[in-house]
Amino acid sequence: MNESVIKALNLLDFFLEEKKELTLSEIAKKSNLSKPTLFRLLSSLEVTGFLTKTKNTQQDVRYRLGIKLLELGNMVSEQLELRTVALPLMRKLCTDINEAVHLVILDGDNAVYIEKVESNHAVRLYTRVGKRSELYIGSGPKLLLAYMPEALQKAVLEKMKFTKLTPNTIENKETLYNEINNIKKQGYSISFSEQDQETIGISYPIKDYTQNVVAALTISGPNSRMQEIIEEISKKTKEAARSISLQLGYPEKY
Repeated sequence: MNESVIKALNLLDFFLEEKKELTLSEIAKKSNLSKPTLFRLLSSLEVTGFLTKTKNTQQDVRYRLGIKLLELGNMVSEQLELRTVALPLMRKLCTDINEAVHLVILDGDNAVYIEKVESNHAVRLYTRVGKRSELYIGSGPKLLLAYMPEALQKAVLEKMKFTKLTPNTIENKETLYNEINNIKKQGYSISFSEQDQETIGISYPIKDYTQNVVAALTISGPNSRMQEIIEEISKKTKEAARSISLQLGYPEKY
C-alpha cells in the first residue's frame, strides 16, 4: 500500500467542506502534516490535474479542485446512468432468452464487465461483474475495439500481445483486423469458443446521445442451447441494445 498516494488523495476531502479554496497553512492545519511534506503532495495533485493552484501574491497562494475530478466525475456519472438504464432491459432480455446478459465497457486497453443478469439454467458460464478481458477475445471486447476512434484503435493494436486460450482464440493482428472490419460491416459481433470451449457470444453496440458506442450488450451461453435459436437471440439482443441507446439519448433513427 502506497502511503503517500493515500495521504495525497485524502487531502481532496478537505475541499468538500464549505470553503472551496484553501491556503497551504489551512490545509496543513487540517491535515497535521508538515509544510514540506504537504507541499510535495499538493504539487503531485496539481501536476496530475486533481488540484489547481492560484497565486494571487507571493504570500497568497490558494488551491482548489482541478478539472480532472470533473472529467472523472462525468465518467462515473455516465457509467451509473448506463447501468441504471440498461439493467431493466437486460432483465427483460434474459427472461425472453434465458441466457446470461452482460454489459461491457472499455477501460483503457481492456474490456470490463460492469453488469450481469444470469439465466436460471443449471449449467452456466463463469463470468462476474468486474471481470476484465483483452480486446481480441470474445464478442463484447471485439465489438468495443471495432468501434474505437481510429487513432486510439491503432495505438491499442500496435502494442497488443496475443495469448491463445482456446483453438478459436484470435492469435494475430491480421486476423483481428479482418474481424474488426466484419463487425463494422454487419453491425454486431459474434464469437465461437474464443474464451471458453463450446460457447457462443453475441454482442450489439449501445450508443449514447453523442452517437458514439459506449458499451456492448452481450449474450453468452453454451453451443448446445444457443446454436438452434441464434437468430432469435441475435434479433432480441439487437432490439434491447437499440432500446437502451434510445433511452441514453441516441437519435430515434437508430
